[in-house]
Amino acid sequence: MRLLHTADWHLGRSLAGASFLEDQAHLLRGQFLDILRETRPDALLIAGDVFDRAVPPVEAVELLDDILHEVVLGLRIPAVLIPGNHDATERLAFGARLMRAGGLHIADSALGAPIRFADAHGDVWVLPSGYASPLLLAELLGDETVACHDSGFAVICRRLRESCPPGARMVMVAHAFLADGLTSESERLLQVGGARAVSPARFAGFHYVALGHLHRPQAIGEDGRLRYAGSPLAYSFSEAGQRKSVTLVELDAAGAVRTEEIPLTPKRALRVVEGTLAEVLAMERPEDRADWLRVVLTDAGAVWGAMDRLREAYPNVLELAFARHETLDRDALAAGPSARAAADPLALVEEFHLALRARPLPDAARRIAREAIEAALAAEG
Repeated sequence: MRLLHTADWHLGRSLAGASFLEDQAHLLRGQFLDILRETRPDALLIAGDVFDRAVPPVEAVELLDDILHEVVLGLRIPAVLIPGNHDATERLAFGARLMRAGGLHIADSALGAPIRFADAHGDVWVLPSGYASPLLLAELLGDETVACHDSGFAVICRRLRESCPPGARMVMVAHAFLADGLTSESERLLQVGGARAVSPARFAGFHYVALGHLHRPQAIGEDGRLRYAGSPLAYSFSEAGQRKSVTLVELDAAGAVRTEEIPLTPKRALRVVEGTLAEVLAMERPEDRADWLRVVLTDAGAVWGAMDRLREAYPNVLELAFARHETLDRDALAAGPSARAAADPLALVEEFHLALRARPLPDAARRIAREAIEAALAAEG
């Protein structure tokens, strides 16, 4: 049995006001469909966070419709899709019962209906589990012992295993944060504190678990059965440099798993660039001009009009930071002003400048600050 595992498309995602929809459409309509044509999997598994928010933009809905239409009706590849914590289950699963007959299986709850596929070795059961909060899980499962995601998955996994014939090959599709998973900034917390983590031990007995939620491709555990496909694009600068991919999964007759990461290349890279303004501008290459950038300037002094000058070379600079601010001695600031600074506004300015720039306030700046303070005090009467 051959399966293609993907997750966390986050259609409609934006960062610093810039929409990723064009990049998402370029990748999904191009490379992604090409991979499906080349690998010809028995099914496509999409492990949640299809959209970036509960009420996605119309263009995001149209893009999903186009892709699923081509996959299911054009390529004749069945698709199994579950909602993630960014999705609205009821909206995503609209018409699910009607579409099931055509080969599109959308989970409408944390206990989705088991789906039977078959290969030359017999049946493979795909068990979808859509995301639900612990409160909703307790109500759905009718189990008052469910107080967190971990206890919820203990019940879900047991019931899904029981829904399959003894000895069957079982593949689960789930959206969760497993303990020991590597996170990034673009993932929304599922629950405050450690209670959000699910023990990998809950998934004992499944031959493969297609996971969504974490954006870095990774396996949990040494046997490769529990795996995050990761997002197809980088959605935060903490993901800059990550190799994005989809996962091709092969199950043999006994249910042993072999996986292969198939890399994806974005239309525009998400990069962090660091240096003085002059150095960053000198790095410009025509092929990099359209990339999404976070620029960290290391200039020692003030840089006027930095963003305007950067965007002349790189139109898609999304974030601008200064290294001197990021390396500020936060401990010194957290300690608060000295007694002298608390009593003398000019001394407060001097201490702030010293903490910010690591050098004393220049005489000219001190005169300007003194004049401004005296004028303010005079105005107060």
